[in-house]
Amino acid sequence: MRFIHTADWHLGRVFLGVHLTDDQAHLLDQFVDLARGAKPDAVIIAGDVYDRAVPPPEAVALLDDVLCRLVLDVGTRVVLIAGNHDGPERLSFGSRLLGRQKLHVLGNLAGMGAPLSFDDRHGAVEVFPVPYADPAVAREWLGDSENGPRDHDQAMRAVLARARAGGVGAAGASIPHAPSPGPGLFSAAPAGPRSILVTHAFVAGGSPSESERPLTVGGAGTVEAAAFEGFSYAALGHLHRPQQSGSGNIRYSGSLFKYSFDEADHTKTVDVVELAADGTFTRESVPLRPRRDVRRISGRFADLLRGPAAAGRETSASAGAPAKAATSSVTGAATESGRNSATGSPNDYLLVTLLDDGPVLDAMARLREVYPNVLRIERTEGWGAAGPAGAAAAGDIRHNVTERDLFRAFFTDVTGAELTADEHSALDEVIEDVRRAEREA
Repeated sequence: MRFIHTADWHLGRVFLGVHLTDDQAHLLDQFVDLARGAKPDAVIIAGDVYDRAVPPPEAVALLDDVLCRLVLDVGTRVVLIAGNHDGPERLSFGSRLLGRQKLHVLGNLAGMGAPLSFDDRHGAVEVFPVPYADPAVAREWLGDSENGPRDHDQAMRAVLARARAGGVGAAGASIPHAPSPGPGLFSAAPAGPRSILVTHAFVAGGSPSESERPLTVGGAGTVEAAAFEGFSYAALGHLHRPQQSGSGNIRYSGSLFKYSFDEADHTKTVDVVELAADGTFTRESVPLRPRRDVRRISGRFADLLRGPAAAGRETSASAGAPAKAATSSVTGAATESGRNSATGSPNDYLLVTLLDDGPVLDAMARLREVYPNVLRIERTEGWGAAGPAGAAAAGDIRHNVTERDLFRAFFTDVTGAELTADEHSALDEVIEDVRRAEREA
């Protein structure tokens, strides 16, 4: 079976005031062309297809166009799940009808049924789509609000145990009541010799990026790689850097685009995977060429004004179109190599670090005469930083701490005391409720 794995499109994203829909459409045109040439049995989109629960109309129109081209023009089946950014109910609209047209959308746990079956010349391959669900949602779905899973690892294991056992239905009432947590709660037989898991989670040990929304506040938001044992391949979303875990069969394809400047050194790819008769696989990581790259540059102001050729040293090694990733077929392992370190276009989205010792007047406006898409300016230590509006940022506490840290500092400053353990738990619950309301608004 051949499939293409992608995730974290974040359609509708606004990056430091810039709407990225046109940049995303440029990349998705290439994605459709790749699917047309590769002729996959399935395209897998592992969550965060939208950037927020209520996406803007242009993002909805772009997704509609891309899915129509994949299903109707290319003729491939698409498996799409909700991530933590998506509104699960909205994304699930019409899913039962769409499934008959080879578009399988799963927004929430209530829609989970039997695994999807794909056939190739070697027989059947089972695909298990499991949408993002935080522990509170999983407890409700499992029917065990008191003793159900308390963190993301337990929630994932409990949901997968139900899926593997074939006891997952469209309505919670049809699912047997979950036992209390214990040594055997999350054990289940392997999914089968050839099975693919599609889900959205943070695997312990993964390398995160600034642009990812945390999955939890103050608790355990990671899932151990051992939770995915028994699957031939786990196609994951959430982490924006392409990476793998375990023996290489737990894979993040990475995000469609670079959504923060700390991703400037990433090579953004989609994965074309071939699953063999024995469940091993080969993987080719295929880069897409952005209309504008996201880069960091630095130099003295006068040098930067003379243009890219005279500018100071580049601090990103990923400008331009990256070289194709190398692949290996040894027990499904894969390696990535080759980044183009050439100087990028002056039209790229840039973070500029000024190396001048003294003040620089009207730096943003003057730099944009040479580099139209400078989005942020930083100074060397002691000078602070400025964004599109010229506001100081380097010393801004909001860039360095979480809401939890801010409230703790505020509480201590006002009362002179530290939060108790119970107060910590209450704070975490309030923040989680606010974030859940934001996702579902």
